[in-house]
Amino acid sequence: MTASDVVVAGAGAGGLAAAQALGLLGLRVLVLDRQQAPSPVAKGEILQPESARILDGWGALPALMATGARAVGRLAIRDPDGQPLLTLDYDRLAGHYRQIICADYPSLQAVLAAAMPPGVRIERGARAVGLLRDDAGRVAGVEVAADGTLREQRARLVVAADGMSSQLRKAAGITAQRTDYPHRLLAFDVAGGEVANEVTAYRTGRGLCLSYPMPTGRCRLYAQVAPDEFRGGTARDLAGWCDQLFAQVPALRALREPVLASMANRQLLAVFRLRAQQLTVPGLALVGEAAHAVHPMAAQGINSSLGDAEVLAAAIADAGTDTAGLDRALGVYAAARQPRLDHIATVSHNAARMITSTSGAPKLLGGRMMRNTAANPRLLAKTAGNLSGTSLCPLSLLDRMYQLGILPDPRAGRLPAADDGRTEATTVADPR
Repeated sequence: MTASDVVVAGAGAGGLAAAQALGLLGLRVLVLDRQQAPSPVAKGEILQPESARILDGWGALPALMATGARAVGRLAIRDPDGQPLLTLDYDRLAGHYRQIICADYPSLQAVLAAAMPPGVRIERGARAVGLLRDDAGRVAGVEVAADGTLREQRARLVVAADGMSSQLRKAAGITAQRTDYPHRLLAFDVAGGEVANEVTAYRTGRGLCLSYPMPTGRCRLYAQVAPDEFRGGTARDLAGWCDQLFAQVPALRALREPVLASMANRQLLAVFRLRAQQLTVPGLALVGEAAHAVHPMAAQGINSSLGDAEVLAAAIADAGTDTAGLDRALGVYAAARQPRLDHIATVSHNAARMITSTSGAPKLLGGRMMRNTAANPRLLAKTAGNLSGTSLCPLSLLDRMYQLGILPDPRAGRLPAADDGRTEATTVADPR
């Protein structure tokens, strides 16, 4: 078996991103994935500006845009009639990248796979089922199941990117806490549906409805449902369900017929938060959904995965690729990512509660926070920076009091400059 410096378990976007970043360091990387080909799934479609920066740095952004990916410059929360409650205009962001990219997840995977450095090899139909350890207990490779046989694959570093049920995370003895939300999301891939050129979260009596444009004249629609609400049924039952949905969200009524036509391709998704207790053990790093998952409302999942890959590679570049250097790099990676992931988890959970709560104090407080944030340019800019990934600036206790209207904000009008005046924002071509 050809030796590898790194084994990456999982060829989702997080695993492929890790392979890309580590391959650019000159490391020999083997990517293992149990699937023979990527499967279409409603995930990882909203790339925040920080992800656009990372992909551009790897030379992958132009190829992604060539797949028909859509560039939008606004994230808006609206009422059921489409009136704005809170609008984040990304053209006010700091830095070069000020657009959201809406792309098909399989296209992102394909672009990353096609752009791999020469030292990266992808083996499909192969699954990492266990860890190998050296005499000191350090992770030293993986046990691989492929073609009905088991083999050992030695490596100085193992990257576990094998998803939320990560077998390697469990084999490493790392626990993860999962907290389910009290609702699900019904996802539709809608052909011929016209929606605004923005990511729109509708705050409705049923909770969240989320829409955004997609390649090839399509759009994505998510509708919040109770765990036992949607059970399929006859065509008449489905039409009745759609009539109820669009009566509750008049702004989306034009999608009724396209959504009915797409019913066969619907996906019912469980929604939960997940955080691993730690990101590393000697010889192994967790990236992507093996380490963390958040509510999709704030569009942070795929962006966190790409950020993991970038930070891990940067830490290794500084510390060296021998065994001792790799373990030093793992410590740097964990120390750098934990605070960021804590911040992302908080931002995502708070955003989700504001939109998905359908009754009681959470709904009332969420509405108040949106109104006060929308009227405060400083808080709007801070929120946009947090969601876009372009700045790590957690809201303070005082900011929360301003959002709730407990105190007036004396700095409300202090809007930070969009850039330093020396460079222009990077705009990616929308191939519509």
